[in-house]
Amino acid sequence: MPFIDIFSDYSALDYVSDIVDILVVWFVIYKLIMLIKGTKAVQLLKGIFVIIIVRGLSSIFGLDTLGWMMEQALTWGFLAIIIIFQPELRRALEQLGRGRLFSRTGLQEEEEQEQMIESMTKAVSYMAKRRIGALLTLERETGMSDYIETGIPLDAKISSQLLINIFIPNTPLHDGAVIVQKNQIAAAACYLPLSESPFISKELGTRHRAALGVSEVTDSITIVVSEETGAISITKNGELHRDLSLERFREILTLELIGDKTNASSTKWSFRGKKENG
Repeated sequence: MPFIDIFSDYSALDYVSDIVDILVVWFVIYKLIMLIKGTKAVQLLKGIFVIIIVRGLSSIFGLDTLGWMMEQALTWGFLAIIIIFQPELRRALEQLGRGRLFSRTGLQEEEEQEQMIESMTKAVSYMAKRRIGALLTLERETGMSDYIETGIPLDAKISSQLLINIFIPNTPLHDGAVIVQKNQIAAAACYLPLSESPFISKELGTRHRAALGVSEVTDSITIVVSEETGAISITKNGELHRDLSLERFREILTLELIGDKTNASSTKWSFRGKKENG
């Protein structure tokens, strides 16, 4: 009866208030997870969860010394979190100050994607005509912070002029890959892992091998402009689509970044170094 009496004191407004409270907390947690997604903070969070699990198991099995150690780690861990997560916390506060942390909508994101596709199409068209070699990787679900750290940080808004300028031969940033993260150029002159597949055509150079290599270990999309022929290629999931027309290039990017689920099966990726479609 006391249990029933507790709930009898709740009004409809109390129930609504509790539900809203829970939803807001989950939304904040979701936004924080999205903020640190793809950074080293994710791995550190996993470590914290491991410590919590070990602490619980030590209590169950009576491992007092181990439990005390985990207790100390958790007690002083809050200070460590502030120090370790300092870049992520600063970025979150900056976005909150600009009003951007919770303001992004699906329509805004789609507009940003369209602008990015337009900028990349213009840049690729210019470079292909003049046979300017380029390597451009778009981060998706798999974080690419480790590769970004190998390059020169830019954190710049994407524009066709900037992309072209980066890849102009004999400039400081032209060698290596540009990595796009969250619709911005995160870094240039980045090193990507080379594919070791024995099926790669011998005519493909280092840029194509790097594009295939990163597509084998992440779900990123990588764009290559050949320095020798000016041909445009795209890699994804360890597959290469070569010698694309500018219209086909735009079509694939639009399909992958914005999406058209009804026509998803029409995009065919061909690779393995035998009969690449052109």
